[in-house]
Parts: sequence; C-alpha cells; structure tokens
Amino acid sequence: MSDGDEESFKAVDLKQQAQETPKPESDIQPQQSPSETDEHNTPSPEAREETISSARTSVVKAKWTSTVEQYKMKRFFVLRPGTLDQAIEELKALVDPSEDGAVQSVWLMAEIDHWNNEKERLVLITENTLLICKYDFVMLNCEQIQRIPLNFIDRICQGNFCFPQRSLLTREGEGVRVFWDKLREPSFTSRWNPFSVDYPFSTFTYHPVRSANEQLGRLCEINNFKDQLTLAAQKAHDMKPIPGNANGVLVLNQPILIEAYVGLMSVIGNQNKLGYCLARGNIGF
Repeated sequence: MSDGDEESFKAVDLKQQAQETPKPESDIQPQQSPSETDEHNTPSPEAREETISSARTSVVKAKWTSTVEQYKMKRFFVLRPGTLDQAIEELKALVDPSEDGAVQSVWLMAEIDHWNNEKERLVLITENTLLICKYDFVMLNCEQIQRIPLNFIDRICQGNFCFPQRSLLTREGEGVRVFWDKLREPSFTSRWNPFSVDYPFSTFTYHPVRSANEQLGRLCEINNFKDQLTLAAQKAHDMKPIPGNANGVLVLNQPILIEAYVGLMSVIGNQNKLGYCLARGNIGF
C-alpha cells in the first residue's frame, strides 16, 4: 500500500469515530409517556365536582337575582300594560300648540331635587318649551306641569354626582342638569327648605325601569335626552333670541354637585321609592 492510500484511510477512520461518539447522559432529555402527560393535564374527580358545583351556584344566584329584580320592576305602575302610552297621549293633549309648538320627544326620567330626593317625571321636549310633568300613574292624571322656554336654557351639564366634603350622603351614577337662569342664585332659605321649588335648574337621572325592555331603555336614555335638548334649545335661541343675553347653550361635562349634607328624609324616601308610583301592598288589618 502506498503512502497516499494510507493517509486517506486514516482520515476516513477518524471521521467515523467522531460521528459514533455518544452524547453525555446530562444532555439527553427523558421523554414522558403519553399516560404520564395525560395524568398531569386531566383534573381530578374532586376538582371537576368542585368546578361543576361552583358553576351551578353562580347560575342559581344569577337566576335568583333576576327573579328579585323582575319582582321589583313589576311594582312600578308605569310598567302596567297601556299605562305609559295613555299617560303620553294625555300629556300631548295638554300641550298648547300656539305657545309650546309640536312635541318632538317624550322621556321617562327621575328628577333629583336639591335635597337628593328622587321623583318620577315625564319630560316633553317641544319646539319652544321643555315640559317637566308630574304624572300619577295610579290615578292616571297629570298633577303638575313646569314650563321652561327653550330660549331661556343657557347651560346643560352632564357628569357623575358628587356631594360636599362633609356630606353623609352618596349617590352612584350620572345625570344631566339643565340651567335656565344663570344670573339668579338660590337664596339661603331655598337651600334649606326641602319643599322649595325656587331653583333655576333641574337635575335628571335614569329611571329605575330603564332595563325592563328596549322601549323603556330608549325613553330613559339621558345621553340622547341631552343631545336632543341641546339641539332644540340652540334652535330656539336662533329663532327667538333674548335681548341683552348671550344667546346659545353651553354644554359641559363635569361632576354634578348636590348640596345636601344629612338628608335623612331623602335616604328613607329613596330607599322606599316614595317618589315613584309603586304597588305598596295592602295597608290595614
């Protein structure tokens, strides 16, 4: 054998030894069998029973909460079949076409006074007037109407409710406050009189029955109410400007302050929904 053949034979021999060299045991990863993997991923029977039990408990709680809410909703007389439609038709008949103009929209609201008392109201926006109506859904008659010319409205605020720093009252949610005389401030007597109506603004929020059905959801939507009232008031300012006043409507997004501190009467009244027409059960012996 020549020297060249011997060198090529030795090179081939070294390459084969390098390929056949075994890897260290530390680099070899043990493979888990399919049975061991399934055992880690499959929950135990106790865990499955606990998950099913918690799911059933949540379903029962949701069903119970829904049943309670439905029972509370049925107590409102405004939900009685035909009651709301009749009330709207009666209020439209009370609108004066020469003074108020045609009715543009009707809203079901909860009005909040300066002592944080909730009161059920039907609100009508006409071409010239904002009508705030106190309607008795039990006796089916209108008890009071407050007329506010749209060209008097100078400011509309929307935001969450807030109270003074030392107030004991709280209220969740948001509302809309409509101002119509920015030059007049409530007197000291009016602020501390729970029955005072001498206020140059009204505050509205959602009616409790807004989630009963889709129709009531539209009638109780305060965002749409604010938008339509702003357009109607701006149009009234353009058609009938008030001499000496800055005509136009200022729309603000800011917290709505209710200057009430103790308000025991409002706490009792709002918890029992005394400002709404409700079926309160039999009273007697």
